[in-house]
Amino acid sequence: MEYRKLGNTSMTVSAIGFGASSLGGVFHSLDEKEGVKAVHTAVDCGINFIDVSPYYGHYKAETVLGKALKDIPHEGKYYISTKVGRYGKDGVNTWDYSAKRAVESVYESMERLNIDYIDLINVHDIEFADLELVCNETIPALVELKSQKIVKYVGITNLTLRHLEYVIKHVPAGTIDTVMSFCHYCLNDNSLEDSLDLFEKYSVGVINASPFAMGLLTERGAPAWHPATERLKDLCRKAVEHCRLQGKSIEQLALKYSTMNNRIATTLFSTTRPDAVIRNIEWLEKDFDSKLYDEVRKILEPRFRDTWLNS
Repeated sequence: MEYRKLGNTSMTVSAIGFGASSLGGVFHSLDEKEGVKAVHTAVDCGINFIDVSPYYGHYKAETVLGKALKDIPHEGKYYISTKVGRYGKDGVNTWDYSAKRAVESVYESMERLNIDYIDLINVHDIEFADLELVCNETIPALVELKSQKIVKYVGITNLTLRHLEYVIKHVPAGTIDTVMSFCHYCLNDNSLEDSLDLFEKYSVGVINASPFAMGLLTERGAPAWHPATERLKDLCRKAVEHCRLQGKSIEQLALKYSTMNNRIATTLFSTTRPDAVIRNIEWLEKDFDSKLYDEVRKILEPRFRDTWLNS
């Protein structure tokens, strides 16, 4: 396993990280015991960065992850990242970026996760928030928890890159330790590249999520609720089929591509299956197929860097 330093933090993280959203049944049905085993497999294989949120499955992902983590020593084995600000139940989204709710949420997460501190606490999906509130209330509340050693580092997450940049520029230098961007460094969209210089200027570590574009770049296909345009979905299906006809896996190509940039500390994938954890690690170790990449890129070019509104 390759490890990379995460910005100016003390964390040196595995090149791929375990995204625990699937433990909330977000993408597909969940076998809880298999999910716990998947977490154990990831840690046993050297994956030391785990990301979750209270939003995933209405606290379920944190609860299932907590069952797995209670059997693993925190110190020296893994870093845990979770979030505040976004919640939801039965398909209804709720947002609360107040300082009071952020602090409450941190303590609730620690209880569900069976841990006594959080390595990285993130303000979740800031595009849904009043960014002035995030800068002047949410983040200062988390920084206070950092001073109390309840959390070690503070980050922000979002789909829209310009919002990440805005917050970094409008809080005191050094306040934001990390950013998490999703679906912007994968085969169909590499726009995260445009922001790397700014993140490095402010000594902000970069976490990339969803190398498979939330299912677009998989043989299984995207879930029905996926917000991408139909044209992009169609092109991704053609790219998947192109790889399949050559006896190759688009998932392997996608994962390898998303993890090759050393300016990105870790890339998160999500699964509830132990065998998928092992398969992703094996894919990471294989050589990059540049010829296949060029062919897939040509297929995706008409909608390359297409994005969508978060939901």
